[in-house]
Amino acid sequence: MAKLKTVETTASVISFVNSIPDVNKRNDCFEIIKIMKQATNMEPKMWGKDIIGFGNYKFKYESGREGEWFLTGFSPRSLNISIYIMTGFTRYKELMKKLGNVKTGKSCLYVKKLEEIDKKILKDIILLSLKDLKTGKHFAGV
Repeated sequence: MAKLKTVETTASVISFVNSIPDVNKRNDCFEIIKIMKQATNMEPKMWGKDIIGFGNYKFKYESGREGEWFLTGFSPRSLNISIYIMTGFTRYKELMKKLGNVKTGKSCLYVKKLEEIDKKILKDIILLSLKDLKTGKHFAGV
């Protein structure tokens, strides 16, 4: 069975964020780290070369495939910042309406600028997702 290519590393989160050329995106990343540290009570770790994750958990698909992934995290991409909410968003419809200017994928929020969203609502979504992950509810997948 194939192993996940993206795994936790010992690379420096601070060095990675400081290497982001766009100062606004860099500042947004430091703010997201602060929000996620408050929500998780965990330190950020690099996952692969460009994802910052908090905590980890083991998962198993119905197919039998197993792996380990972060509880929540984000990655600064060229067009936006991808924020990973591993439970997906179906359980958080009311909060999503209040969040602000985002697009979503299965378990990703795509944010162009952090100033375009309500940071308290983002933290609330992260907290609910963590709670749901602990109880095994609504895993959206890796």
